[in-house]
Order: sequence, then structure tokens, then C-alpha cells
Amino acid sequence: MTVGSWLKFSRNQPKQLGHGGWQQKRRVQMSQSKARLEVRDLVTIGVFGVIYFVCMFAVGMMGVVPILYLFYPMAFGVVGGPIVLLFMAKVQKPWALVIFGMITPIIMFLFGHTLLVPGVALVTMLVAEGIRRIGKYRSLRYNMLAYVVMATILCSSLLQMLVMKERYLELTEAEMGREYTEALEKLISVRNMGFVYLGAVLGGTVGAFLGRKLLKKHFEKAGIV
Repeated sequence: MTVGSWLKFSRNQPKQLGHGGWQQKRRVQMSQSKARLEVRDLVTIGVFGVIYFVCMFAVGMMGVVPILYLFYPMAFGVVGGPIVLLFMAKVQKPWALVIFGMITPIIMFLFGHTLLVPGVALVTMLVAEGIRRIGKYRSLRYNMLAYVVMATILCSSLLQMLVMKERYLELTEAEMGREYTEALEKLISVRNMGFVYLGAVLGGTVGAFLGRKLLKKHFEKAGIV
């Protein structure tokens, strides 16, 4: 092989990574590994999902009075704040919030709600996930904002009355009776749904600040600022 051929051959060979290059590659691999959801993360998601659903069900009992049903998303927005913010502090990984947020809507669907509930929830949770990602999952401000968005999910329960009215009335009457259904039907309008969403945002905001105050030490320990 001539000198010219040898030089050409050498230029065409892949360059070996130096010590610094291997260290950088190793750091990237470790970072990617830490970003993946592990079994313990899924267990945490399941535990918090159950807690969230039980609290939602308890607060939802106020809905036995039709007029109070309109305030249900706002009330639970306050209660759910500390729960969700604590969850986000414990699992600071991509897609964890989406999986967590979809547990309750799927259970609601299995218990008789229409497909509108999990459908709206999925869109809402993707928006919340995007907000959380902007803050790299460690920003308290963006986590709080993500929760405020998430707090509007329960509005879809009432939104069924407008979008899938006949089906929802049928389901409600079978479960709660005709008198309750007729009273609820009179309350649900486009204007009132606007107030319901506004209430959910306000409740979510209060819940986010309440969670920040109650869990301040935990956030500091988790490195969330």
C-alpha cells in the first residue's frame, strides 16, 4: 500500500472516541436512563392515582344537589392541588403526569361516562405535559401551571350535557332519577359551562398555591424551584 493510499484509507475510518468522548456518551446514556419510567415510578403513579380518585369521589358527593354540581370542579381543584404537586415532586419524568391524569377519566368511562371524558382528558393532559416539559419537570412555577390546566378535566363531566346531551341524560336518569336529571338539564348551558371552566381554573390556582405552601420543604428537598 502506498503512502497516499494509506492516508486515504485512514481518513475513511471512523474516529475512535477519546476519554472525554466516552465520558460524555456515558453521561448521555445515564441521563436517558434516569428519564425513563421505572417500576417504582409506575407504582407511585398507581398509588397517587387511587388517592386522587378517592378524593375526587368524596368531593363529588356534593353533586347530589344539582346546583352544587356546577361548583364541583372548582372545589376539587382546591383539594387536588397538594396531591398532584406532591406527585410531580416525586416523579419528575416525561409522561408520568399524562399516565397519572388519565387514570381517573378512564375509571369514569368504565363507570358509565361517555368517551368524551377520556378524550378531553387526553388533550388536556398533553397540554399539561407540554407545560411541565418547558420547565424540565423541576420548575415549581411550571408544575403549578400544569396543574391549573389539569384541574379543568372534571369539567368534561358536565360538558357531556352539551355535546352528547341525549346519551348523558339517559345515563344520569338511570343513576340519579328523573327529577334530578331535569333539574340538572335546566342548569347546563353554554354560559354556565363557561362559569364552570372559570371556576375550575380558579380552584386549580388556589389548589396550586395551597400545595406550594403545604409542601414547601418537600419541594426544596426534591430540588424543585
